[in-house]
Amino acid sequence: MRSILGGSIGNMIEWYDWYVYSAFTLYFAPIFFPSDDSTAQLLNAAAIFAVGFLMRPIGAWAMGIYADRKGRKAGLTLSVMMMAGGSLMIAAIPSYGAIGVAAPALLLFARLIQGLSIGGEYGASATYLSEMAQSDQRGFFSSFQYVTLIAGQLLALCVLLLLQLFLTEHQLESWGWRIPFVIGGLMAIGVYRLRRGLRETEAYQESAAVNEQSRSSGLNLIRKHPREVLLVMALTAGGTLAFYAYSTYMQKFLVNSAGFGRQTATAIMASALFIYMLLQPIAGWLSDRLGRKPLLIGFGVGGVLFTTAIFTALESVTSSFGAFLLVLSGLVIVTGYTSINAIVKAELFPANIRALGVALPYALANTLFGGTAEYMALLMKHAGMEQGFYWYVTAMIGLSLLVYVRMQDTRRMGKIWAGYFSVPGPSSTWAITSAGAIRQIAEIAEKARDRACPCKQIGQQSRRSVQNPGEAS
Repeated sequence: MRSILGGSIGNMIEWYDWYVYSAFTLYFAPIFFPSDDSTAQLLNAAAIFAVGFLMRPIGAWAMGIYADRKGRKAGLTLSVMMMAGGSLMIAAIPSYGAIGVAAPALLLFARLIQGLSIGGEYGASATYLSEMAQSDQRGFFSSFQYVTLIAGQLLALCVLLLLQLFLTEHQLESWGWRIPFVIGGLMAIGVYRLRRGLRETEAYQESAAVNEQSRSSGLNLIRKHPREVLLVMALTAGGTLAFYAYSTYMQKFLVNSAGFGRQTATAIMASALFIYMLLQPIAGWLSDRLGRKPLLIGFGVGGVLFTTAIFTALESVTSSFGAFLLVLSGLVIVTGYTSINAIVKAELFPANIRALGVALPYALANTLFGGTAEYMALLMKHAGMEQGFYWYVTAMIGLSLLVYVRMQDTRRMGKIWAGYFSVPGPSSTWAITSAGAIRQIAEIAEKARDRACPCKQIGQQSRRSVQNPGEAS
């Protein structure tokens, strides 16, 4: 439990640092991108946000291999230090008026560092949480990845609310926006110290002890697991686009399209995200009982049916409570994906290549669809086709729904147990060679026999009678 909490808290800080950029874009965009058009300023800031996503596949590739070869703990500590450096750098960058074009260039460089960090964080964190949990609690515990992810976003919004309360608009736009980046950088340094004390997973230790297994690399991932790579990308596409549409972009949508004030929009998002955060472990727990597939299909069906309707209704809503209910309804639908996507991906790959297998295809899909969500929405709005974005999100969820319907349920077919890894086998691509894996399989079989035969005690007594005939008489 201590390891689960330690990994979760670090994940929260990393995502806080990432979302602070989005939460405070409205204030610092004029500092780096002077323009008379506020939408154009947001477009420039959103473009850098999207460019940060372009570094995610590189970070996922490099740090996924690092976490597979050097350990999940090593990957987690490296990623949080990179995030700390990026946040502190953003806090210290002078304005465009002071250093000219160097200001947005430095901002871009800092976001690239953060993109590398987040690219590696997802795979290492998802793998660590899933491997540390017991077999019948993996959905529940892995859901804390999005609990902490949402908590990071919620923390960023809370910092925004506090600064809006105590600082004027002019103060926020001139220097107040730097405060949350300093906070995030300092917290990340603290989490680095915490993560250095985490315990390594048994699955990694047993995998690392086998010399015959294939090494984690991009080539081995594509050559030996092409179906799983494509599956992760396909199931991620609609889910990550919907998540960023309803979370990161939604605050700007409430201001620019629904007509709410900045503080009101922040309060609506903070309230909705808090409830959304609490729903994640509930859905994760359900997946441990019902399976992963029913929740994914529920998200797909709900997203296809209601996404366009929710965004259209938000355009004309006048009540802040009504807007809150509409935003929350969208987030409830997305819960079917966010609560279990990490464990679904982790269950597709063996231990020796799991961090890379989870991170790289997810990062590719996230870059193509999640990272561009805000930019696509603002671009369509700027072109007078805002509703086109609603249908774009709906269509991508529909494509992912087709994958959910056809895929196997990974709770029953998953590859997460200590010692399941890829080795050269005489008659099969896969071989289970670890004593830890055999031990876990034996325990599962024992539990299955117990459930199937309620007369176990009678059978034990009969065996004792055969072994000791004198006792029976």
